[in-house]
Amino acid sequence: MSELRRPVASRLRASRQDRGEAFHFVMIKPSHYDDDGYPIQWLRSAIPSNTLACMNGLAEDAKRRAVLGEGVALRLQTYDETNRRVRPDRIIRALRRAGGRALIALVGVQSNQFPRAVDLARPFLAAGLPVIMGGFHISGTLAMLPETPPEVVAARALGIAFFAGEAEEGRLDQVLCDAYAGALRPLYNFMDALPSLEGEPPPILPSQHVRRTSGSLSSVDLGRGCPYQCSFCTIINVQGRRSRFRSPDDLEDIIRANHAQGIRRFFITDDNFARNRHWEALLDRLIALRAQGLNCGFTIQVDTLCHRIPNFIEKAAAAGVRRVFIGLENINPENLLGAKKRQNRITEYRAMLQKWREHGAITYAGYIIGFPGDTKESILRDVEIIKRELPLDILEFFVLTPLPGSEDHKRLWEAGTWMDPDLNKYDLNHCVTQHPRMSDAEWNAAYRAAWANYYTPEHVRTILRRAAAHRLGRPKTALTTILWFKLMIQYEAVHPLEGGAFRLKFRRDRRNGLPVESRFVFYPRYGAEIAVKAWRYLALYRRSMRTLREVMRAPDRWTYSDLAIAPQRDGEMETLDLYRATSGGEGAVARARRDEAARGRTTAPV
Repeated sequence: MSELRRPVASRLRASRQDRGEAFHFVMIKPSHYDDDGYPIQWLRSAIPSNTLACMNGLAEDAKRRAVLGEGVALRLQTYDETNRRVRPDRIIRALRRAGGRALIALVGVQSNQFPRAVDLARPFLAAGLPVIMGGFHISGTLAMLPETPPEVVAARALGIAFFAGEAEEGRLDQVLCDAYAGALRPLYNFMDALPSLEGEPPPILPSQHVRRTSGSLSSVDLGRGCPYQCSFCTIINVQGRRSRFRSPDDLEDIIRANHAQGIRRFFITDDNFARNRHWEALLDRLIALRAQGLNCGFTIQVDTLCHRIPNFIEKAAAAGVRRVFIGLENINPENLLGAKKRQNRITEYRAMLQKWREHGAITYAGYIIGFPGDTKESILRDVEIIKRELPLDILEFFVLTPLPGSEDHKRLWEAGTWMDPDLNKYDLNHCVTQHPRMSDAEWNAAYRAAWANYYTPEHVRTILRRAAAHRLGRPKTALTTILWFKLMIQYEAVHPLEGGAFRLKFRRDRRNGLPVESRFVFYPRYGAEIAVKAWRYLALYRRSMRTLREVMRAPDRWTYSDLAIAPQRDGEMETLDLYRATSGGEGAVARARRDEAARGRTTAPV
């Protein structure tokens, strides 16, 4: 709990116990601005910040070890701006009343959050408080670009210090000690020495922070880094291509600490848990904890070949995995090869998705729009193929974006290709460079049309019928998730991963450089937005619940089948559009047959 928000009597007791000078470490995970210049913020956000949890866990450990000396009380505050308004003026006044020194840390700052982070830093710097910023934007640009980008140069000129890399293995201790001594360095660059995770303090947030997320969802990273080479990815260049892992003992500590706070649901943030070499030991530990009564639910991210790992899906289900994010990315092999996504094989998609379905998991797949060969027509054709031939529950679309820190961004930077200078748009929801075959208007239209065409009332009914026909299916949960995705895109104009429950806007929090609107303009418009959205939400909810009731009462509920969920059959590679209509599909089939023949030769008796 924030020291400054505790009851007065409790704070006084703490002060008497500390009997020394206070050092305040304020950790803020910034949001980013919507198209009107207001931070995207909710009463309850959808996804917790694992960076904030990691930083808080490290800071709690530093506090226990008294890294600033026995006479100094290290006091911690955490803010996730996606679900809690950050008021620098109030934080500054509270710090002055409390006395002592302070460090303001803007943590986990992604490229689209960089402008908001700088705006948050300004009042703290003006008040004479030191500010340090870390996250993927700083780490990625340092890792990939030959020179410091102009926005970082400008932020450094304001007085912001930077941290690149990860904070384990005592690196946060070093920053805290330097800040306490008034000797904060302009740059802490640890990109060349990524730390081990085993035995490091577990990521954790106080329960009142977790309960600001929908469903009281917390997070944990069990591994960092990825061995693959996807050109659009920043993880491989920030967290490295050599994977590092937490141990089963670390995982148990995390589960027990959170379980003691009443937290039962977790998002495992590993970019690809299926490639964690300790996956089996980790899942076995979760299965053992469930046997002891510590029942928790998990969301994981995996690749499209995870079903090829013996017992992986079976053990994941037994451990409590209920939702699975899959990096499908595209169904056109030529697009996948162009992005160096060679590990994705469209010939495996149906088997992989059907196996997850058999074990009761709700499947999500990411799909990228804007590869060089894409057109609006090809994109919509592919969406129809997915709807008809793949048993997916949730499909989420992303605009192909040259994120700073990725190979794509570096290549465009070196070629002098135009990229939008407004980092706020680098949220995978805006077009920030030009497409070789589509105009900006066509690209945006294709992106919006893909969402609309997947989540039609007819296909929503089909998804629910597929779920209702399986004994482990969860049609009600599937519908709740579908509604979240539809509402965020259709009425909130944000990507669902940035969504939440009840949009908050504050008149004076507008982006630096934009005028503060008159209260006579802002509040009537905001009130009207709330009323209109509430009516639309209610109307969609009623229609959807009516559909769900019809599906659950259908006389053929348990016998329903369609092409996507029907067992795979011989010869389908000659008939399905997944293999015949896509760019490079026939070549993918030929490669799959060669691989299968090779496997048969190596396993045949001599």
